Amino acid sequence: MTEPRTEDAAADKSGLVFPCGQAPVAGSVKEVAPGVCWIRMPIPFALDHINLWAIRDGAGWALVDTGIWATDTADAWRQLFATVLPQGVTRIFVTHMHPDHVGMAGWLTRKFDCRLWISRLEYLTCRALGADTGREAPEDAIRFYRRAGWSEEAIETYRTRFGGFGKMIYALPDSYRRLRDGEDIEIGGQAWRVVVGTGHSPEHACLYCPAHKLLISGDQVLPGISSNVSVFPAEPDANPLADWLASLDKLQQQVPDDVLVLPAHNQPFRGLHARIRALREGVHRGLERLRAHLEQPRRAVDVFGALFARPITEAQHQLLSLATGESMAHLNYLVACGEVTVTLGEDGCAWYHRVPG
Repeated sequence: MTEPRTEDAAADKSGLVFPCGQAPVAGSVKEVAPGVCWIRMPIPFALDHINLWAIRDGAGWALVDTGIWATDTADAWRQLFATVLPQGVTRIFVTHMHPDHVGMAGWLTRKFDCRLWISRLEYLTCRALGADTGREAPEDAIRFYRRAGWSEEAIETYRTRFGGFGKMIYALPDSYRRLRDGEDIEIGGQAWRVVVGTGHSPEHACLYCPAHKLLISGDQVLPGISSNVSVFPAEPDANPLADWLASLDKLQQQVPDDVLVLPAHNQPFRGLHARIRALREGVHRGLERLRAHLEQPRRAVDVFGALFARPITEAQHQLLSLATGESMAHLNYLVACGEVTVTLGEDGCAWYHRVPG
């Protein structure tokens, strides 16, 4: 069934307004603007859902993001196509290459013989990560986590879990239509502008529709939680936090505040610019705590308490990986600013220390 739109709005303590009510139940969609529908799918993580979007597109529907590759996800899509989306799919848009967004794209494009629309770096990065399935963990990655301060037990767990990315993604199609920053794409008779951001992923594509005053933000701007911004073993000296902050500035400059933001997680909301300011301020508060913490030399695993509200243990391997990547992003940012030095100890760990003065 299709649930109706609602104009009942609830504001949170930060001033964001949530005008769309409850998320659609499994097997249904909720219209949030004329010809634009909200779909929610489960994902097997601590953050247990993803929001997907269907846009009326000629005789069928364009889908934005797809859910993780899993039997439950495929069954949910089949139910939707049998009931509320029987017209089928015209094309698949993917904001970025993380498995909860791109996981079913290959399955859907083959099922409907339609094109995948995605930015170039997201497509190529996804193909590269998928190719790691079946490989042994590379020594560069082991060195990266040892430098961060992981124990041998945590590294051994990483070795056994390496290559899991490709298991969450149906094989991508062998061709795609590239999304380019700033281009206008017609979907359902309306222009949608591609706004590319970085930091969370290599070339994340948001979609902005001026006529409907909508922004499909993917993971680039989320209510209630912050996007994961991490350094990964393949590029240990990257500065993704600087990239993400610049992308927030870009969104604030290019997308007006009166849009309804359609995020990948939690609820659609109004208050884009207020949310961007809050995210930016949160980063700088974390950096200030980190500066104080680095009055003494620390490893990446030693700064979790300065950056995260809850404790991180080695038993929580997924959280350990995310926390390590985010900590490295903050540390690399301060190193790039010349505020922190890094030295390699005899133990193979990188030690970070604030520059005096």
